[in-house]
Amino acid sequence: MVLADMGNAVYVLMAVAGLILLILLIVIGQFFKLWIQALFARANVTFGDLIGMSLRKVDPHVIVLSKIRAVQAGMDVTTRDCESHYLAGGRVPNVITALIAANRANIELSWKTATAIDLAGRDILDAVQTSVNPKVIDCPNPASGKSTIDAVAKDGIQLKAKARVTVRANIDRLVGGATEETIIARVGEGMVTTIGSAESYKEVLAMPDRISKKVLEKGLDAGTAFEILSIDIAEVDVGENVGAKLQADQAEADKRRFQAEAEKRRAMAMAREAEMQALVRENRAKVVLAEAEIPQAMAAAFRAGHLGIMDYYRLKNIQADTQMRENIGGVGGPSQTEEKKQ
Repeated sequence: MVLADMGNAVYVLMAVAGLILLILLIVIGQFFKLWIQALFARANVTFGDLIGMSLRKVDPHVIVLSKIRAVQAGMDVTTRDCESHYLAGGRVPNVITALIAANRANIELSWKTATAIDLAGRDILDAVQTSVNPKVIDCPNPASGKSTIDAVAKDGIQLKAKARVTVRANIDRLVGGATEETIIARVGEGMVTTIGSAESYKEVLAMPDRISKKVLEKGLDAGTAFEILSIDIAEVDVGENVGAKLQADQAEADKRRFQAEAEKRRAMAMAREAEMQALVRENRAKVVLAEAEIPQAMAAAFRAGHLGIMDYYRLKNIQADTQMRENIGGVGGPSQTEEKKQ
């Protein structure tokens, strides 16, 4: 019975040993190729490191291959550094490539700076490439829908200019530095200011390089992630005569204002004329009323004995003589005719 129990225990131990051996073979088979690559590349990556990466949800292929590239390039980058950057959401191969490119170009770039730039969302590899090989930025940006920077000189002539800005990435200011949009905005503002300060558009056409010189003097790359190497005016075209157009618009506005004032005065004059005509009619009415009282007064004078019949005839004769003289001399004729018409 004891021998049977011992035999069963041996079988159990052999099964457990076989299972452990199988697991080891699976693990070795899974990581053997990577371990061999790291071993021959002297990347100092152990089986324990590979198993730990798998448990920490880190892609061993990415870390090992990146570590091999770093070692082959002569850089001192540890496995823990690569894992830490991977777990933080960084792009380890991109950072290693950027470090290698910076090392070959004698650009000072540390692992800490490179990973910080990568975690900030910037493309560290593109930054290093731009630092080595400067790139050209169009001002204005064609993607904005504008093809030229429009400005007006002091003589009122509009100029349409286009510039090409050559920039180089500044690694030290890449974290927290302004982007290309800031460079484009500042250069555009400098172009508008320079053209606007010119006395004549002919000066700008004769010396377009004065725009780039004045813009460069302002230090527009301050606080940005780039260093401006040059600003080249690619094109300058003459636009509209804005000054003449504004003057014409002002003249038209003045004409309308004067017409309105003249119409106002005409309306006031017509209103005054109507008032005077009404006043004349009112006075005539008063005269008519006064004349209507004359026969009554004469009748009262007759009854009171203050006026005789001969006095009345003499008055009539005087009135007739006066009217005849006025008709002969033309005095009061037209006015009387006009009064009768009215």
